[in-house]
Amino acid sequence: MSSPLRAWIEGIGLIAPGLPDWPAARAVLRGEQAYAAAPSVLPAPALLPPAERRRASRVVKTALAVGLEAVAHAGADASQLTTVFAASGADGHNCHALCEQLASDDRQISPTRFHNSVHNAAAGYWGIATGAMAPCQVLCAYDASFGAGLLDALAQVALMRQPVLLIAYDSEYPEPLHAKRPIPDCAGVALLLNPEHGPRALAAITVSPTADAAEPLADAELEALRADIPALRALPLLQRLATGDAGRVCLDYLAPMQLAVRIGPC
Repeated sequence: MSSPLRAWIEGIGLIAPGLPDWPAARAVLRGEQAYAAAPSVLPAPALLPPAERRRASRVVKTALAVGLEAVAHAGADASQLTTVFAASGADGHNCHALCEQLASDDRQISPTRFHNSVHNAAAGYWGIATGAMAPCQVLCAYDASFGAGLLDALAQVALMRQPVLLIAYDSEYPEPLHAKRPIPDCAGVALLLNPEHGPRALAAITVSPTADAAEPLADAELEALRADIPALRALPLLQRLATGDAGRVCLDYLAPMQLAVRIGPC
């Protein structure tokens, strides 16, 4: 990365354990309300047709919910937005069910199970729900997936000079996969990034590489979420946005390189 990547944040979406949406999370991250652990609450994907709504997995519901919250926050048109989807894995429960099926005597996989198993399933459901025909990237970088998605989205903003919606999300795995990949619950983060300073701009964001270590959160329970769910590596950035304070945070990426993120006021 030869020079920092810059954009303006216009919309934010969030779902995490104990943090059902961005307004609730903002109060906790500001210290106005104590964090209370609770399972993630996933809204029904009302924009999907009934058949797809029934098939939508937990990871699809998470991705749609945070993406639509960020779009609504920005007053944007979801159907016109370029998107970047980033996840450390795919649908944990569906992966578990497929493994069980393949380990049984009946190895016939249902078409629904199969098409929900691919890594770009959430992006496909997003297109169905919103009618979006704009370019879409789907990527995975294991625990660095949020950072990789952020870099990709900012690079597209810089190149195309158009808004880009980043949607990062993760799903838990049932046992025995959970023992090897102990993500505790679904969670997701969405940021709508714009190349220009508009009337809905919340903050400026600048990202560059650094060798500095990522900074833990002061709250032990929030730090556990940050460490345990790859999409929530974004929490230090979200805390800075919640408090409205300009400054720098460091986010986990691909060690030894991390990401220095500077938030500037409007």
